[in-house]
Amino acid sequence: MRATLLQIDVDPAEQPAARRARVAALVRAQAGADLVVLPELWPVGAFASDLFPAEAEPVESGPTVEAMAAAARDAGVWLHAGSVVERDPEGPLYNTSLVFSPDGELRGAYRKIHRFGFDRGEATLMAPGESVVTVRHPEAVLGLATCYDLRFPELFRLLVDAGSEIVVLPAGWPARRLAHWRVLVQARAVECQAYVLACGTAGTHAGVEQAGHSMVVDPWGEILCEAGPGEQALSVDLDPALVASTRADFPVLRDRRL
Repeated sequence: MRATLLQIDVDPAEQPAARRARVAALVRAQAGADLVVLPELWPVGAFASDLFPAEAEPVESGPTVEAMAAAARDAGVWLHAGSVVERDPEGPLYNTSLVFSPDGELRGAYRKIHRFGFDRGEATLMAPGESVVTVRHPEAVLGLATCYDLRFPELFRLLVDAGSEIVVLPAGWPARRLAHWRVLVQARAVECQAYVLACGTAGTHAGVEQAGHSMVVDPWGEILCEAGPGEQALSVDLDPALVASTRADFPVLRDRRL
């Protein structure tokens, strides 16, 4: 299974419409991949909260949704399109991750459960999601989580219970907490005995330097590949059968009591 993570530079000088077109072209260039992954809130920037209301869109017909559905269809790839600012028809905003099949159909939408900001930014402007979401890819079950969710292992236990074999985590993680990023991504892979595909943004937006360093970690906690700080495409071959064999060879999950 070939996976490609597209670590996108979210430059505030680039308008969201121009970035959508550029990223769509990057997705189309990944024809032949089994799964392509984008970062969190890449159309606007995860910390550019002043843009959230204006750039919010419905998941049924918004500009990012339409552009990414077309790109997935043109490339013939499964696409985790990162997340967008979703405007629910009844009013609330959500940080919502989207997964498209190779025919351009929306196969999964996950509203981020844990909002970051400590009474500022996302935490005040967006409503929390309430559902654990998985998507059946032809090669494996994908569990969906987003950025700050990484700090809450309870969600990942629920994703394992729901059958997840690969956890896909788009993020807009600050550079000043890069050490936490590495430790937590590896920890989630080890405790879930699953692959973790963690795709972050590059550059600086809203005055916050982004960590970059997207990475893929296997069920034993080994980092298979890791990006640098700048915009980069990161590709790796995964063996979904390794998840089952790891869980059978070292059956720690069966000893859970809580």
